[in-house]
Amino acid sequence: MKQEYNIEQLAGCFQNLKTEDLDYLNEHKTQISYLKGETIFKQGAFAPHVLFVNNGLVRVYLQTGKYKQINIQLAKQGDFMAFSSIFNTNAYQFSAISIKDSSICMIEKEALKNILLKNPDFALQITSKNSENEFRYLEIIKNLSYKQMRGKLASALLYLTSEEFKGDNVFQYLTRQDIADFASITVESAVKFLKEFEKEGLISQEGKKLIIQNKQILTDIDLKG
Repeated sequence: MKQEYNIEQLAGCFQNLKTEDLDYLNEHKTQISYLKGETIFKQGAFAPHVLFVNNGLVRVYLQTGKYKQINIQLAKQGDFMAFSSIFNTNAYQFSAISIKDSSICMIEKEALKNILLKNPDFALQITSKNSENEFRYLEIIKNLSYKQMRGKLASALLYLTSEEFKGDNVFQYLTRQDIADFASITVESAVKFLKEFEKEGLISQEGKKLIIQNKQILTDIDLKG
């Protein structure tokens, strides 16, 4: 469902732009509401937009086989998606699906690129925020390269309960398959090790609710791999 918001209403990162730049971006953006479970964009599709999460929660994943995927990020309010498409690709490099009702601002990438080139402070602010994704991707590579399954799952749980998701129990929106795909292990292994972690007093589970009870030991498992 299409909605109308002005760019300056979306996030603080836009607040310092000149009125003429805000007007320009408003002319080159579309605001769309997605219901839970709707695909926002698909890996390999033409990428004319950079997407900004106005509110909601989005699971970003990489399709690595016909029935296999790796969850690489949960995009929340204030996050950009497909930002790199401004500079180096005409296709989305991953897929995104709304896991709760979400409002997404789709900004034409050439328009955003023009504003970035005109406003170095704005560009630095935006690129600095998005560079955080690089650390997330490096962590995924480390997990795939040398960690055993317990270490992979510990890493995924620590990410999903990190400070950036404070106040929002993301597990209510995730299946056990989703958690397994964040850890790059099978769902059977994820269920098995979640039960082990629970017996060891590291987590508690009640339905879909999952709470970390001993972050230090879980961190040690993550670090040891």
